[in-house]
Amino acid sequence: CNKGAGAGLMQREKKLKQSLIGITNTLSCPITVKMRTGWDEKKPFAHELVSKIQSWGIGGVAAVMVHGRSRLQRYQKLANWEYISQVASSQSDDFPRIPIIGNGDVFSYSDYEEKIKVDGVNATAMLGRGALIKPWLPTEIKERRHWDISASERLDILKKFVNFGLEHWGSDQKGVNNTRRFLLEWLSFLHRYVPVGLLEVVPQQMNQRPPARMCGRSDLETLFLSKFSDDWVKISEMLLGPVPEGFKFEPKHKASSYAKHKS
Repeated sequence: CNKGAGAGLMQREKKLKQSLIGITNTLSCPITVKMRTGWDEKKPFAHELVSKIQSWGIGGVAAVMVHGRSRLQRYQKLANWEYISQVASSQSDDFPRIPIIGNGDVFSYSDYEEKIKVDGVNATAMLGRGALIKPWLPTEIKERRHWDISASERLDILKKFVNFGLEHWGSDQKGVNNTRRFLLEWLSFLHRYVPVGLLEVVPQQMNQRPPARMCGRSDLETLFLSKFSDDWVKISEMLLGPVPEGFKFEPKHKASSYAKHKS
């Protein structure tokens, strides 16, 4: 972003327009544009940018997805779906309207159904961190239920992920290392899920994290709840064998929701 890409591209309208024209002229399929509300929470300008994209008349742009937070805000506070609605209503009747798809804090089927009722947005929503933390979230939405998925079912999902990794990178040491790295990055999100059967209030909200050293209904479920990276390494060893002596892991995103080691 600091180099003008990502959310920084929102502040470079000429470059954004050139990029969209170039991409749509090169690809034969429709494309979507993903943006935040702006750079600063106090000065959102996505509503202005979307109306300009609409006026450019680039036919290959099928939809604009708006994440209801600013760049500097990152994931602090709840996503502003009222502003997403404002973005949708900012389009002119003089040009074909672009579907606006909202994004932010969809963590259950009830969240999804609430969000798609927001004025102006398309009758769907984009999943982000919710699908990283709960990869079964699309199933919950489709079946309209809060799934109390078991620890063994969650382990089966990880087994499939590992198998895909080894098929892609190979089963040699390099392939194992690559698969483990991506698995550990994913586990740094997965541990934030609190099983439905342990909740006092259903559903869990995106900004609700399990307390430290929370106990599950089995040893495996307790391990999945751990915010300690050493425990994520243990899970990886269950699936990929032992790590080299002295191996340490720190997530790339460096979120404040994990601890390196147990105290």
